[in-house]
Amino acid sequence: MSDQHSGSCLCGAVRFLTHGALRGVVYCHCSQCRKQSGHFYAATSVANDKIVIEGAESITWYEASDFARRGFCKACGSVLFWKPRDQDYISVMAGSFDRPTGLQGECHIFVGDKGDYYSIDDGLLRFEMSTPSIPVAE
Repeated sequence: MSDQHSGSCLCGAVRFLTHGALRGVVYCHCSQCRKQSGHFYAATSVANDKIVIEGAESITWYEASDFARRGFCKACGSVLFWKPRDQDYISVMAGSFDRPTGLQGECHIFVGDKGDYYSIDDGLLRFEMSTPSIPVAE
């Protein structure tokens, strides 16, 4: 699998290219992720210095908490990024990558806050809140 991965928003106003290994996909079931996306987040992450974003002027950043902000395309509304403050990485929504990605699911976080209309039955690790290896707002 290549160490370069490209992706974009739905309309193409925002494009990105990552370099290097991507973390496995973390599924976040917190109420903020569900309310913003309509379901749960599926995101990988990459170091800040390993992503190049074109069309950054088309990104709207929403300060969802004191811990992190959420980036989406202001033209088409595609949810693209989750960026914690004071951390050296950015989470990128797995669905925004061009294929093939080679990505695989890693775990579920905030399962205690998941929607009541679906079940989690894929066998991946589940965490009531999060795990120390994945810094998140609590």
